[in-house]
Amino acid sequence: MTTYLDLINQDLEEVNLHHYWPSFEMVAYALYDTTNVYLFNHPRFKDKQENTYQVLKRDEQFNGCTLLLFENYPTAIVDLELYVDYESLYSILVHELFHGFQYVKGEKRFPNEILGITYPLTKENVELRNLERKYLYNALLETNTLKKKEYLNAFIGLREKRLSIIPDYLLYENLVETVEGPAWYVEVKAYVEKSPLAYDSVLQKYGQGLLNKYESTSTIRKSCYSSGLFMCLLLDELSPDWRESFLGTEETLYDLFKQHLDDYIVNPIEQIEISPETEEVINFALENRKKEFEKFEEQKGIHLFIDGEIIAKSFDPMNIISLGDRLLHKNFLKVGINNKDYLFQQPVIVDCKGSFQNIDKLHLIVKDRPIENIDSLTVEGVGEIKGRYVKQEDRYHLFVTSN
Repeated sequence: MTTYLDLINQDLEEVNLHHYWPSFEMVAYALYDTTNVYLFNHPRFKDKQENTYQVLKRDEQFNGCTLLLFENYPTAIVDLELYVDYESLYSILVHELFHGFQYVKGEKRFPNEILGITYPLTKENVELRNLERKYLYNALLETNTLKKKEYLNAFIGLREKRLSIIPDYLLYENLVETVEGPAWYVEVKAYVEKSPLAYDSVLQKYGQGLLNKYESTSTIRKSCYSSGLFMCLLLDELSPDWRESFLGTEETLYDLFKQHLDDYIVNPIEQIEISPETEEVINFALENRKKEFEKFEEQKGIHLFIDGEIIAKSFDPMNIISLGDRLLHKNFLKVGINNKDYLFQQPVIVDCKGSFQNIDKLHLIVKDRPIENIDSLTVEGVGEIKGRYVKQEDRYHLFVTSN
C-alpha cells in the first residue's frame, strides 16, 4: 500500500478537497503500517522533509483510523493494513481529514457518549427506528416527487414520535449524525470519484447500514453515520448551498433537514405494532453483547480480579459494551485505587455500583504472573497495587482497601 503515497499526496490538493465541501481546509495526515508512519503536511516536520512526507517510527499513538493531536497539531491517521484498494484508502482519509477540518472550525456539537452506552433497546423504539431508517433510504432513491415527499413525511413523523419517547437519546443520535454524517458525506464523494462503481451502486453500498436492522440495532452509534449521510445527500437536493454555513451553526443536522422541509406533514402515530422481527433483532443485539463478554472471559492467561472501592477516572466511551451493571472497556481504563491512579491499556471488565465511575470489581487478563509481595501485587505494565490477595492456579483475587 505504500505505493499509493505519492498518488495520495497528489490527489489531496486542497483545490480537490473543495469539490467535496466548500473551503475544506486540510490538516496534517499520516498513513502507517506495522513499523512506519508516513507523515504529510505537518507544520513541525516541513523543514525536515526531503520528499513530500516524513517517515517516522510507529508508536502507540497510531492506532485505528481517527483524528489525533500529534505534536499538538490535528492529524488524520489511517492504517494502511486495513484497506486493499485505493478508493477505500483515499476516501477514508478524506473522512478523517474532514474531522480535522471540523476541529479547525471549532465544531462543538458532540454527543454525550455516555448515552450511547446506556441506549435503551426497547421494542417500541427499535420498531420505530428501523421503520424510520427504511423511509429515509427510500426517500433518497425515489425519483417520483410525490412519493419522495411521502417517504420524507413518514421519516419525520417516526422520528418526532421517538423524540416524545426518548428525548435525551434521540438528541444523542441527532448529534452523532451531525458530526459523523458530513464526514461520511465527503467520504462518499471521494469514493465515487475514485471508484469504478456507478453512483447508484455506491449509494447501495453505503446504504446497507440503514437497511440492516440487526447491524443498526447492535451498533447504535455507527448506525447514525449512514442516517446522517443520507440526510446530507437529501439536503443537496433540497438546498444545494446548505454546506456553506453548516459548520458555523448550532443546529443539528436533523434540525436543518426539517427547516428545508417546512411544509412537511406529521401524521400522529398512536399505536405501534411490534413485529416478530423486532424482537429477534433485539435478542440478536443482546446476544452479541453476551458473546463479547464470554469471549473475553474465555481468554487464556493470568486472570486478575480486583475487588473493592475503585473509581473510574477516564475511559473511551465509544469503545464500551454494557450488559446490565457490567461494562467491557475494549480500549483502556484509568482508575483510582487507594488514592493512586492506574492505567489499564487493554480490555477489562468492570462491575459498576450505581454509576460508571463507581466500580466494585475489575477483571483483567495478563500474560505474566503478578509479582507477589507481602501486601500487594505488582502487575506488568500497570504497577504495584496494594491489598490482600488470594491465588488459585491461574487466578488472583486482590482485595483493595478504601480510597
